[in-house]
Amino acid sequence: MSKVVLQTDLPGLPVRRGKVRDVYDLGDRLLLVGTDRISAFDWVLPSAIPDKGRILTQLSAFWFRWLDVPHHLISTDLEDIRPYLPPGVDTAPLEGRVSLCKKAEVVPIECVVRGYLAGSGWKEYQQSGTVCGIRLPAGLVESSRLPEPIFTPATKAATGHDENITFHQMVDRVGRETAELLRQRSLEIFQKGAEYALQRGIIIADTKFEFGWCDGQLILIDEVLTPDSSRFWPADQYQPGRSQPSFDKQFVRDWLSSTRWDKNSPPPPLPDEVIQKTREKYLEAYERLTGQKFP
Repeated sequence: MSKVVLQTDLPGLPVRRGKVRDVYDLGDRLLLVGTDRISAFDWVLPSAIPDKGRILTQLSAFWFRWLDVPHHLISTDLEDIRPYLPPGVDTAPLEGRVSLCKKAEVVPIECVVRGYLAGSGWKEYQQSGTVCGIRLPAGLVESSRLPEPIFTPATKAATGHDENITFHQMVDRVGRETAELLRQRSLEIFQKGAEYALQRGIIIADTKFEFGWCDGQLILIDEVLTPDSSRFWPADQYQPGRSQPSFDKQFVRDWLSSTRWDKNSPPPPLPDEVIQKTREKYLEAYERLTGQKFP
Protein backbone atom coordinates (compact mmCIF):
# COMPACT_ATOMS: atom_id res chain seq x y z
CA MET A 1 0.00 0.00 0.00
CA SER A 2 1.44 3.38 -1.00
CA LYS A 3 1.37 6.58 1.02
CA VAL A 4 -1.97 8.37 0.89
CA VAL A 5 -2.00 11.42 -1.40
CA LEU A 6 -4.78 13.92 -0.75
CA GLN A 7 -3.31 16.80 -2.74
CA THR A 8 -0.27 17.46 -4.91
CA ASP A 9 1.78 20.62 -5.29
CA LEU A 10 3.82 21.41 -8.40
CA PRO A 11 5.10 24.97 -7.91
CA GLY A 12 4.79 27.30 -10.89
CA LEU A 13 2.21 25.21 -12.75
CA PRO A 14 -1.40 26.47 -12.93
CA VAL A 15 -3.68 23.94 -11.25
CA ARG A 16 -7.39 23.25 -11.06
CA ARG A 17 -8.48 20.87 -8.34
CA GLY A 18 -11.47 18.72 -9.08
CA LYS A 19 -13.21 16.49 -6.58
CA VAL A 20 -10.66 13.72 -6.95
CA ARG A 21 -7.97 14.95 -9.37
CA ASP A 22 -5.48 17.77 -9.63
CA VAL A 23 -5.26 19.07 -13.20
CA TYR A 24 -2.12 21.00 -14.16
CA ASP A 25 -1.92 23.19 -17.27
CA LEU A 26 1.29 22.52 -19.23
CA GLY A 27 0.46 24.88 -22.12
CA ASP A 28 -0.44 22.62 -25.03
CA ARG A 29 -0.96 19.62 -22.76
CA LEU A 30 -2.51 18.71 -19.42
CA LEU A 31 -1.17 16.72 -16.50
CA LEU A 32 -3.86 14.83 -14.60
CA VAL A 33 -2.95 13.55 -11.14
CA GLY A 34 -5.26 11.01 -9.50
CA THR A 35 -5.38 11.65 -5.76
CA ASP A 36 -6.87 9.43 -3.06
CA ARG A 37 -9.68 11.88 -2.38
CA ILE A 38 -13.17 10.42 -2.53
CA SER A 39 -16.47 12.20 -3.04
CA ALA A 40 -20.04 11.24 -2.23
CA PHE A 41 -23.31 13.15 -2.41
CA ASP A 42 -21.39 16.03 -4.06
CA TRP A 43 -19.02 16.42 -1.11
CA VAL A 44 -15.30 15.65 -0.98
CA LEU A 45 -14.90 13.57 2.16
CA PRO A 46 -12.25 14.29 4.81
CA SER A 47 -11.01 10.69 4.57
CA ALA A 48 -9.00 9.17 1.72
CA ILE A 49 -9.00 5.71 0.12
CA PRO A 50 -5.37 4.50 -0.09
CA ASP A 51 -4.18 3.74 -3.66
CA LYS A 52 -7.47 4.90 -5.18
CA GLY A 53 -5.79 7.46 -7.45
CA ARG A 54 -3.24 4.94 -8.67
CA ILE A 55 -5.88 2.28 -9.30
CA LEU A 56 -8.14 4.57 -11.32
CA THR A 57 -5.26 6.09 -13.30
CA GLN A 58 -3.93 2.67 -14.29
CA LEU A 59 -7.38 1.25 -15.04
CA SER A 60 -8.23 4.17 -17.33
CA ALA A 61 -4.87 3.72 -19.07
CA PHE A 62 -5.69 0.04 -19.62
CA TRP A 63 -9.05 0.89 -21.21
CA PHE A 64 -7.63 3.68 -23.40
CA ARG A 65 -5.15 1.17 -24.84
CA TRP A 66 -7.60 -1.72 -25.10
CA LEU A 67 -10.55 0.14 -26.62
CA ASP A 68 -8.43 1.46 -29.49
CA VAL A 69 -10.46 4.64 -30.06
CA PRO A 70 -9.15 8.20 -30.47
CA HIS A 71 -8.37 9.48 -26.96
CA HIS A 72 -6.41 12.10 -25.05
CA LEU A 73 -3.88 9.94 -23.18
CA ILE A 74 -0.25 10.38 -24.21
CA SER A 75 1.59 8.61 -21.37
CA THR A 76 1.38 7.50 -17.75
CA ASP A 77 5.16 6.92 -17.58
CA LEU A 78 6.73 9.26 -15.04
CA GLU A 79 9.90 9.45 -17.14
CA ASP A 80 7.91 10.92 -20.05
CA ILE A 81 6.35 13.44 -17.70
CA ARG A 82 9.47 14.44 -15.77
CA PRO A 83 10.61 17.10 -18.33
CA TYR A 84 7.38 19.03 -17.65
CA LEU A 85 7.87 19.11 -13.88
CA PRO A 86 9.51 21.92 -11.87
CA PRO A 87 13.19 21.27 -11.05
CA GLY A 88 13.78 19.46 -7.77
CA VAL A 89 10.14 18.48 -7.22
CA ASP A 90 9.54 15.30 -5.23
CA THR A 91 8.12 12.82 -7.75
CA ALA A 92 7.44 10.00 -5.28
CA PRO A 93 3.80 11.07 -4.64
CA LEU A 94 3.19 11.12 -8.41
CA GLU A 95 4.28 7.56 -9.15
CA GLY A 96 1.46 5.67 -10.86
CA ARG A 97 -0.93 8.63 -10.56
CA VAL A 98 -0.04 10.84 -13.51
CA SER A 99 -1.51 11.05 -17.00
CA LEU A 100 0.03 13.30 -19.65
CA CYS A 101 -2.83 14.23 -21.97
CA LYS A 102 -3.66 16.18 -25.07
CA LYS A 103 -5.64 19.34 -24.51
CA ALA A 104 -9.14 19.26 -25.94
CA GLU A 105 -12.13 21.56 -26.23
CA VAL A 106 -14.49 19.73 -23.90
CA VAL A 107 -18.00 18.99 -25.15
CA PRO A 108 -20.22 20.17 -22.24
CA ILE A 109 -22.26 16.95 -22.10
CA GLU A 110 -21.99 13.88 -19.88
CA CYS A 111 -22.45 11.00 -22.31
CA VAL A 112 -24.27 8.44 -20.17
CA VAL A 113 -25.02 4.93 -21.43
CA ARG A 114 -27.29 2.59 -19.48
CA GLY A 115 -27.50 -1.14 -19.99
CA TYR A 116 -29.51 -1.81 -16.83
CA LEU A 117 -32.22 0.03 -14.92
CA ALA A 118 -30.68 1.60 -11.81
CA GLY A 119 -30.11 4.88 -10.00
CA SER A 120 -31.93 7.95 -11.30
CA GLY A 121 -33.10 5.95 -14.32
CA TRP A 122 -34.97 3.51 -12.09
CA LYS A 123 -36.55 6.38 -10.16
CA GLU A 124 -37.80 8.02 -13.36
CA TYR A 125 -39.06 4.74 -14.79
CA GLN A 126 -41.18 4.12 -11.69
CA GLN A 127 -42.86 7.48 -12.17
CA SER A 128 -43.30 7.65 -15.94
CA GLY A 129 -42.10 4.46 -17.63
CA THR A 130 -39.30 6.45 -19.27
CA VAL A 131 -35.61 7.20 -18.77
CA CYS A 132 -34.58 10.66 -19.96
CA GLY A 133 -37.69 10.72 -22.13
CA ILE A 134 -36.98 7.31 -23.71
CA ARG A 135 -40.02 5.04 -23.41
CA LEU A 136 -39.13 1.59 -22.00
CA PRO A 137 -41.18 -1.63 -21.92
CA ALA A 138 -43.66 -2.05 -19.06
CA GLY A 139 -42.98 -4.47 -16.24
CA LEU A 140 -39.28 -3.83 -15.69
CA VAL A 141 -37.95 -4.08 -12.13
CA GLU A 142 -35.00 -2.50 -10.38
CA SER A 143 -31.72 -3.63 -11.99
CA SER A 144 -33.50 -5.13 -15.04
CA ARG A 145 -31.31 -5.54 -18.08
CA LEU A 146 -32.61 -3.24 -20.81
CA PRO A 147 -33.55 -4.70 -24.22
CA GLU A 148 -30.59 -2.74 -25.57
CA PRO A 149 -28.30 -0.07 -24.09
CA ILE A 150 -29.70 3.47 -24.20
CA PHE A 151 -27.91 6.80 -24.49
CA THR A 152 -29.10 9.30 -21.86
CA PRO A 153 -27.10 12.53 -21.90
CA ALA A 154 -26.76 14.91 -18.98
CA THR A 155 -25.51 18.45 -18.56
CA LYS A 156 -22.16 18.99 -16.87
CA ALA A 157 -22.92 21.01 -13.75
CA ALA A 158 -20.19 23.17 -12.22
CA THR A 159 -21.84 22.68 -8.83
CA GLY A 160 -24.49 20.29 -7.60
CA HIS A 161 -25.91 17.34 -9.52
CA ASP A 162 -25.66 16.89 -13.26
CA GLU A 163 -29.08 17.14 -14.87
CA ASN A 164 -30.49 14.50 -17.22
CA ILE A 165 -31.63 15.93 -20.56
CA THR A 166 -33.29 14.48 -23.65
CA PHE A 167 -31.45 13.85 -26.88
CA HIS A 168 -33.39 16.71 -28.48
CA GLN A 169 -32.17 19.07 -25.75
CA MET A 170 -28.65 17.85 -26.42
CA VAL A 171 -29.07 18.62 -30.12
CA ASP A 172 -30.08 22.18 -29.18
CA ARG A 173 -26.88 22.56 -27.17
CA VAL A 174 -24.23 21.00 -29.42
CA GLY A 175 -25.85 20.57 -32.86
CA ARG A 176 -27.31 17.47 -34.50
CA GLU A 177 -24.14 16.22 -36.17
CA THR A 178 -22.09 16.33 -32.96
CA ALA A 179 -24.95 14.88 -30.89
CA GLU A 180 -25.40 11.91 -33.22
CA LEU A 181 -21.65 11.27 -33.32
CA LEU A 182 -21.45 11.36 -29.52
CA ARG A 183 -24.38 8.94 -29.20
CA GLN A 184 -22.93 6.52 -31.74
CA ARG A 185 -19.42 6.64 -30.25
CA SER A 186 -20.69 6.25 -26.67
CA LEU A 187 -22.86 3.24 -27.47
CA GLU A 188 -20.06 1.55 -29.40
CA ILE A 189 -17.52 2.02 -26.60
CA PHE A 190 -19.99 0.88 -23.96
CA GLN A 191 -20.93 -2.25 -25.90
CA LYS A 192 -17.32 -3.21 -26.48
CA GLY A 193 -16.28 -2.55 -22.88
CA ALA A 194 -19.34 -4.24 -21.36
CA GLU A 195 -18.85 -7.42 -23.40
CA TYR A 196 -15.21 -7.64 -22.30
CA ALA A 197 -16.02 -6.90 -18.64
CA LEU A 198 -18.70 -9.60 -18.57
CA GLN A 199 -16.09 -12.15 -19.61
CA ARG A 200 -14.20 -11.03 -16.48
CA GLY A 201 -17.22 -11.44 -14.22
CA ILE A 202 -18.24 -7.78 -14.05
CA ILE A 203 -21.51 -6.27 -15.29
CA ILE A 204 -21.14 -2.64 -16.36
CA ALA A 205 -24.65 -1.47 -15.57
CA ASP A 206 -24.08 2.09 -16.73
CA THR A 207 -21.27 4.55 -17.27
CA LYS A 208 -20.51 8.07 -18.37
CA PHE A 209 -18.02 9.23 -20.96
CA GLU A 210 -16.61 12.64 -21.75
CA PHE A 211 -15.40 13.80 -25.14
CA GLY A 212 -13.57 16.78 -26.55
CA TRP A 213 -12.41 18.19 -29.87
CA CYS A 214 -8.68 18.07 -30.64
CA ASP A 215 -7.29 18.99 -34.06
CA GLY A 216 -10.74 18.59 -35.60
CA GLN A 217 -11.21 15.10 -34.17
CA LEU A 218 -13.65 14.00 -31.47
CA ILE A 219 -11.62 12.17 -28.81
CA LEU A 220 -12.41 10.33 -25.57
CA ILE A 221 -11.12 12.27 -22.55
CA ASP A 222 -11.11 12.26 -18.74
CA GLU A 223 -11.43 8.72 -17.33
CA VAL A 224 -13.06 5.68 -18.87
CA LEU A 225 -14.96 2.68 -17.44
CA THR A 226 -13.73 3.00 -13.86
CA PRO A 227 -15.63 2.37 -10.60
CA ASP A 228 -15.83 6.16 -10.22
CA SER A 229 -17.49 6.75 -13.60
CA SER A 230 -19.47 3.52 -13.83
CA ARG A 231 -21.73 1.17 -11.94
CA PHE A 232 -19.92 -2.19 -11.69
CA TRP A 233 -21.78 -5.27 -10.43
CA PRO A 234 -20.43 -8.79 -9.79
CA ALA A 235 -22.04 -10.97 -12.46
CA ASP A 236 -22.27 -14.04 -10.24
CA GLN A 237 -24.42 -12.17 -7.70
CA TYR A 238 -26.73 -10.41 -10.17
CA GLN A 239 -30.42 -10.68 -9.28
CA PRO A 240 -33.07 -8.40 -10.82
CA GLY A 241 -35.63 -6.84 -8.51
CA ARG A 242 -33.23 -5.36 -5.98
CA SER A 243 -30.17 -3.14 -5.72
CA GLN A 244 -26.94 -4.98 -6.50
CA PRO A 245 -23.65 -5.35 -4.63
CA SER A 246 -21.07 -3.22 -6.39
CA PHE A 247 -17.38 -2.57 -6.92
CA ASP A 248 -17.59 1.17 -6.40
CA LYS A 249 -17.99 3.46 -3.39
CA GLN A 250 -21.29 1.96 -2.27
CA PHE A 251 -19.75 1.10 1.11
CA VAL A 252 -19.12 4.83 1.54
CA ARG A 253 -22.61 5.91 0.47
CA ASP A 254 -24.27 3.26 2.62
CA TRP A 255 -22.30 4.22 5.73
CA LEU A 256 -22.93 7.93 5.23
CA SER A 257 -26.65 7.27 4.78
CA SER A 258 -26.69 5.33 8.05
CA THR A 259 -25.36 8.31 10.03
CA ARG A 260 -27.12 11.49 11.07
CA TRP A 261 -25.21 13.52 8.49
CA ASP A 262 -27.63 15.91 6.75
CA LYS A 263 -25.68 16.10 3.43
CA ASN A 264 -25.69 19.91 3.75
CA SER A 265 -22.83 20.31 6.22
CA PRO A 266 -19.24 19.00 6.09
CA PRO A 267 -19.31 15.18 6.11
CA PRO A 268 -17.87 13.04 8.92
CA PRO A 269 -14.65 11.02 8.55
CA LEU A 270 -15.02 7.41 7.43
CA PRO A 271 -14.36 4.46 9.77
CA ASP A 272 -11.26 2.39 8.98
CA GLU A 273 -13.42 -0.61 8.04
CA VAL A 274 -15.30 1.34 5.36
CA ILE A 275 -12.04 2.73 3.98
CA GLN A 276 -10.49 -0.74 3.79
CA LYS A 277 -13.53 -2.40 2.18
CA THR A 278 -13.79 0.38 -0.42
CA ARG A 279 -10.09 0.02 -1.30
CA GLU A 280 -10.52 -3.75 -1.65
CA LYS A 281 -13.42 -3.33 -4.08
CA TYR A 282 -11.53 -0.87 -6.30
CA LEU A 283 -8.55 -3.22 -6.25
CA GLU A 284 -10.66 -6.26 -7.14
CA ALA A 285 -12.25 -4.42 -10.07
CA TYR A 286 -8.81 -3.44 -11.40
CA GLU A 287 -7.39 -6.96 -11.13
CA ARG A 288 -10.45 -8.65 -12.65
CA LEU A 289 -10.58 -6.29 -15.61
CA THR A 290 -6.87 -6.11 -16.40
CA GLY A 291 -6.01 -9.68 -15.48
CA GLN A 292 -2.98 -8.33 -13.60
CA LYS A 293 -1.99 -7.92 -9.97
CA PHE A 294 -2.00 -4.29 -8.93
CA PRO A 295 1.55 -2.92 -8.86
